[in-house]
Amino acid sequence: MMTLYFSPGACSLASHIGLEETGAPYEAKPILLAKGQQRTADYLQINPRGKVPALSVDGKILVENTGILTYLARRFPDKKLLPADPAEEARCIGTMCWFSSVVHPSYQRFHRPERFADSEVAHAAVKENGRKSFWANLQEIDSMIQANGWVMGKEFTAVDGYALVFYGWASRSGMPVTELKNYTAWRERMMQRPTVRKSVESEESVSAS
Repeated sequence: MMTLYFSPGACSLASHIGLEETGAPYEAKPILLAKGQQRTADYLQINPRGKVPALSVDGKILVENTGILTYLARRFPDKKLLPADPAEEARCIGTMCWFSSVVHPSYQRFHRPERFADSEVAHAAVKENGRKSFWANLQEIDSMIQANGWVMGKEFTAVDGYALVFYGWASRSGMPVTELKNYTAWRERMMQRPTVRKSVESEESVSAS
């Protein structure tokens, strides 16, 4: 049995969707970031970095969406979470690395500028830089969808579950994300997938409890 440690509304939604797509049994354990549960002694034994997601598999702990989603794709190849062609697989993994190293941090600068500058005077500039960068990244995702239908091509991949995270963040932050017509239409298609809808609704139920 696999165990996913996640937090509602966090980037761990990407791995949550990936697990649902596999159809394999798993246990979902919420770690509420807003309550600081990622810093508890018990969770730090699971992931000493104090972050989500983390996936427990046969006594091993996997972390980071890119690592977890790549593992799931290779363990369950029939689910086609990543392309079988090595070059196309590498292209998907590269995009997920871009998500984690560029897109995610740009949102963090916008949402949590205090993490990037000690001086309160600098917070406004950091926040504005993050907002502009994050919006530019969303526009790039929108253009990728325009060319493909899905983020990486004509078929759904694990990258799509990851991209849903950023649409949600933008929407909750009051950004005019509906102006991104391709991204918005794609989001509607995503929510029609039972696995995606189940993952999102289950996380929303944890948030509401």
